[in-house]
Amino acid sequence: MDFKRVTGFMESLKDIGVAGADLGVYLKGCEVYRHQVGYADIEAQTPITQNTLFAIWSMTKVVTCVAALRLLEEGRFLLTDPIGDYMPEFREMVYKNEAGEVVPCKRPIRVVDLFTMSTGVSYETDVEWPDVVSDLASFAAAISKVTLHFEPGTRWLYGFSHDILGALIERLTGKKASEYFHDKIFAPLGMDETFFHQYISAENAARLANVYKYDAETRTHTKDNHANWDFENCGGGLVSSVADYAKFTNALCNRGTAANGYRLLSKTTIELMRTNHLCETRMKDYWQAGYGYGLGVRTHVDKAQSGMNANIGEYGWAGYLGTYFAIDPVAELTYVYAHQLSPSLEGHIAPRLKNIIYSCL
Repeated sequence: MDFKRVTGFMESLKDIGVAGADLGVYLKGCEVYRHQVGYADIEAQTPITQNTLFAIWSMTKVVTCVAALRLLEEGRFLLTDPIGDYMPEFREMVYKNEAGEVVPCKRPIRVVDLFTMSTGVSYETDVEWPDVVSDLASFAAAISKVTLHFEPGTRWLYGFSHDILGALIERLTGKKASEYFHDKIFAPLGMDETFFHQYISAENAARLANVYKYDAETRTHTKDNHANWDFENCGGGLVSSVADYAKFTNALCNRGTAANGYRLLSKTTIELMRTNHLCETRMKDYWQAGYGYGLGVRTHVDKAQSGMNANIGEYGWAGYLGTYFAIDPVAELTYVYAHQLSPSLEGHIAPRLKNIIYSCL
């Protein structure tokens, strides 16, 4: 394997505004390529290294979904269960119909709707978060009062569904999400560099890549602030490194079993996770051509539509500031990419990088 094309692409990223980036490629759980470019801190000329930490934002969602799927395997819920069976505050929901009227929902929000972003809960709400949210329980109480955008299960809409799933995990386990993630995922996999942002130590904060906004016209970077979540945001609150998150992706790629023998999920549950769960109507709402949406992950369903050379069934997700991962059980391949840029340029970088990586195998 020759990854010169990948290196060339990584080195070219500075030309489109990426301050710094890290990439790890893994085959059968072994690192076969690692490359860093640019700076974690432009002003201080601090380079990106293998030890750089990144806010991974929505890559948190997949950790949350895996944590919840472990409870599915224990029989703690069925995907078809109404979440009101476990969280009574969600039993009486309303939505805005096509006529603009707010009416009672005829269908309950089911657990599967949380996984598949089919609840009708968006990121656009009128909840004043700092005033009412201090933890996942208060978050759930607040979000249960919003007006849904549609009848649950009928459409696809990106939003707070996985944060609600985190609240469900807490309700079922009696543990904080951070505790459950640590006990069942991070500690067994040796992920000692992955944690919620609000718990970052001063030592680790110094390893955190800066967030930059980039002005393409003036070709200048402006330092931006990391989000300061006051609660354990299960939809976007984790910090990790490329190598640490790869321990998680490699376990999923290896039929759910980590290199140390720890079983994260069963092979059958992973197959369920990466199956497209969207009906024809909801597929029209989903934005990635050639991909469907499973239980918290995109999943490759049509090469002709996607224009990608990845195998059918390749799956993964991305983060708001430019983090991205892919898992391909057929090729026994995973890779994790990270930068911190607003806008992220995901639409330009992610598909190109994927095609280049596959061309090198």
